[in-house]
Amino acid sequence: MGSEGEKKGFFKRLVAGLSKTRDNIVAGFDNIFSGFSNIDDDFYEEIEEILIMGDIGINATTAIIEDLKEKVKERHIKEPSQCKEILIDSIKEQMDVGETDYEFEHKQSVVLVIGVNGVGKTTSVGKLAGKLKEKNKKVILAAADTFRAAATEQLTEWADRAGVEIIKGQEGADPASVIYDAVAAAKARKADVLLCDTAGRLHNKKNLMEELKKIDRIIQKEYPDAYRENLVVLDGTTGQNALSQAKQFKEVTNLTGIILTKLDGTAKGGIAVAIQKELGIPVKYIGVGESIDDLQKFDSNSFVNALFDVEKD
Repeated sequence: MGSEGEKKGFFKRLVAGLSKTRDNIVAGFDNIFSGFSNIDDDFYEEIEEILIMGDIGINATTAIIEDLKEKVKERHIKEPSQCKEILIDSIKEQMDVGETDYEFEHKQSVVLVIGVNGVGKTTSVGKLAGKLKEKNKKVILAAADTFRAAATEQLTEWADRAGVEIIKGQEGADPASVIYDAVAAAKARKADVLLCDTAGRLHNKKNLMEELKKIDRIIQKEYPDAYRENLVVLDGTTGQNALSQAKQFKEVTNLTGIILTKLDGTAKGGIAVAIQKELGIPVKYIGVGESIDDLQKFDSNSFVNALFDVEKD
C-alpha cells in the first residue's frame, strides 16, 4: 500500500474524527479572533479557557499562552486575528517530542501493551500486528491478558486476520508463563517483534505491579538482547481520566509511549497535547476508528493541522 496515499486517507479521517474537538476548540477561537478588537488580558483569558475546556491541560495551556504573549510582544502584533497562526504553531511545539522513536520496528523487540479493559487495548495490539506484518516483519502475538477469556478470543481473531502466530495459555493461567512460552517461540522462529497483550487492572495496583515485574524478569532473563517498548493504551473519550490512568501506570512500569484510541468519538482530543506535556511520554499511535488503517503513528504536525482543518504544507 502506498504510504503517501495511506497518509492522505488517514489525514482525511483525522480531520473527520477530530470534528467534535474542532467544534469545541476551534469555533471558540474563531469567535475570539473576530470578536476582540485588541489584544488584552481578557483576550488571553478567553483563549486560555478554551484550551482548558478542550482538555489540553493546565501545563500545556500555560506554556502555550506564555509563548503567545512573548511572540505578540516580540513581533509587535496588534491584531487578534494575527494570533491564530502563532497559536497553531505553539500548540505544535508543545506536542512535538522530537523524533519519536519507533526503533522497535528495526530491532528484535518485545512490545508490552498495557491498559485497562474497554480502552481498545486488544484491538490496538491486533491492528499494530497487522501494520507490522504489512512491513514484512515477522510478528508473534502473546495473549497474556489471561483473566478475560474474551481478550484471548478477540486477539486470536486479529492474529488470523493479520496472518501472524499467536501464543496463548489456558484461561486464568499465569500471564508470565504465557510470556515465557512466547519468548521461547519468538527466539526459535527468529521473530522481529513479539507483541504482548497484557492485563491492566489498575484497581488492584499491587497485583498488577507484581505481574508486570514478573513478566519483566522473564524477558530480561530469557531474552536480554531484545529491545523493549512498553505502550499504554488510553481512551481519548475519557479526557482527564486518561491522564490520571497514564500517571498510575507510570508508577507501575516504565512507559515508553502511548496509544490514544477513540479520538473520533470525543470533543476532548486536546488530551493528546496534555498527556505529552504532563507526563513527558510521547503519544506514538492514535486511533480514530475501527478499521486496521485507523491506527496510525502520531504526528503532531498532522494532528494540529487536522484539528484546525488547515491544508498541510
